[in-house]
Amino acid sequence: MSAPAASSQPSLEALIARLSKLHPKSIDLGLDRMHALLARLDHPERKLPPVIHVAGTNGKGSTIAFLRAILEAAGLRVHVFTSPHLVRLNECYRLGAVGGGKLVGDDELLAALEHCERVNAGDPATVFEIETAAAFCLFAAHPADVVLLEVGLGGRLDSTNVVETPLASVIAPISMDHTEFLGDNLTSIASEKAAIIRRKVPVIAAEQAPEAMAVIETQAGRMRAPLHAAGQQWHVGVERGRLVYQDDRGLLDLAAPKLFGRHQFDNAGLAIATLRAIDAFKLNIAAFEAGIVNAEWPARMQRLTSGALVSRGPQGSELWLDGGHNAEGGRVVAATLGDLEERVSRPLVVVAGMMGNKDANAFLANFAGLTRHIIAVPVPGRAGGMPPDRLADAARALGMRVETAASVEAALQRLATLAYEVPPRILITGSLYLAGPVLAANGTPPA
Repeated sequence: MSAPAASSQPSLEALIARLSKLHPKSIDLGLDRMHALLARLDHPERKLPPVIHVAGTNGKGSTIAFLRAILEAAGLRVHVFTSPHLVRLNECYRLGAVGGGKLVGDDELLAALEHCERVNAGDPATVFEIETAAAFCLFAAHPADVVLLEVGLGGRLDSTNVVETPLASVIAPISMDHTEFLGDNLTSIASEKAAIIRRKVPVIAAEQAPEAMAVIETQAGRMRAPLHAAGQQWHVGVERGRLVYQDDRGLLDLAAPKLFGRHQFDNAGLAIATLRAIDAFKLNIAAFEAGIVNAEWPARMQRLTSGALVSRGPQGSELWLDGGHNAEGGRVVAATLGDLEERVSRPLVVVAGMMGNKDANAFLANFAGLTRHIIAVPVPGRAGGMPPDRLADAARALGMRVETAASVEAALQRLATLAYEVPPRILITGSLYLAGPVLAANGTPPA
């Protein structure tokens, strides 16, 4: 595929701005509009290569990254639809090819979105519904062996939940998030996500809180769907720094994931369990090994080692980026930082920016035992961003030393003026909508 034409980006941005006027809400869960649009498009969702559908609260994207890397290592062509993007909308669409897929080019993406816009003919539709329909059109038009399809929000009423018979339904860890749409308790949220389970289609579930697992088990039983649950039908662990996976088919002893953090062993295990549960795939151990060590997923405990922002911080400091934004996401990042501290001790500074609908107290509480220094920043270009003063108040309530800055760049410049005996470890976190501008400003956007 040729490199995308830079001149098409303004056209894409103008189109998305136009599509955003089709519906007064950016999020309006429901499938009626989606079914109507897909019918007008002659049902591209029925012409897709076999689909693996992935829901959950945390770890969906990383699990898909492992799935893609393993399948591509086996020589298969893999289409991928994920959300949200970090820098460019193209990141949501990866077209499979022998030897590895590539992000869709600007012109082809623009054509697919415009086609959906024309067919929709001005009827109410959210931007995500149009974007999902465009993914189905693109994937139906290009041959591939498998589609990896990530749920956008929830599951039951998500725009992706129109595929009738996927190869597998995958449920990553479920936790509290998007309570205004999915319910204010874990049972309700799990019910929404477990609704992607299809009759007699294998369900592969990560380790869950008991109330979430109970919902998954009930729904799997109702749909007569074979359940492959972590800690029951399969197990993953760390032994001598290696990933050890075991199920009734045997044991895999693999190198550690390239993606950083103990939670990535769990995400890798979920990907392995999924592929071993699908009878259509006969993958050798070399594909699993290569996929685990080569999978990449930006803004998930990503170490930034070069770039414009790296040079602005204190000399010799470490700069890490993670898009975590809920309590559970904060917990796994804090655990990873604890592991880093055991290896090489450095003072920790957290530069945080969050969206206004997130629970800042629950997120920041994870870092209370690791740092007393928080710098609150705005999420650039987002009307729904949390004001830094409000985020700072949440940190102060946890006994942290807090200051605010106008931007991540300003925060790093401020830190560069401080005297450190040991250069600090700096974590930029709180939102994927913050992580995207950080990667763009650093000059290291996802490829």
